[in-house]
Amino acid sequence: MIQRIQSIFLLLAGGASLGLFGLPIATPPQAIDNSMIFGDALYNVNDQVGLSVLFGLAGALSIIAIFLFRNRGLQSKVSLSALILNIGGLVFAIYYLAENLTEAGKAVVEFAFGGAFPILAVFFCFLAYRFIKKDDKLVRSMDRLR
Repeated sequence: MIQRIQSIFLLLAGGASLGLFGLPIATPPQAIDNSMIFGDALYNVNDQVGLSVLFGLAGALSIIAIFLFRNRGLQSKVSLSALILNIGGLVFAIYYLAENLTEAGKAVVEFAFGGAFPILAVFFCFLAYRFIKKDDKLVRSMDRLR
């Protein structure tokens, strides 16, 4: 059913992944001239094509997985793929940020509200995957009783 708890978690994961396109991940107090990502004083997923692709695919897969409720096996695989893409995007975002901070010198960078979204997306994808597996286990146990 579409009203299951994993559908809510998948919707939240998709919202967190796609919400990164509107919110910055980190901001310095002023623009840094010699930095690739802080030239506009914002670090968001649009600064790197790889981040846009990873989080865009993860968000799309999370939303698509909501409507695969009749095929729990496929829903599980799609949500696991979204989880892996979110983890990959999180690692890549941190790596790219650390790499550009060393080039920018001793600039002070503050994490913005969007910096929590990749972590929330990973958390919600994990919970959705866990509840899909739990639901599948429940259905299999009911089939055994028949």
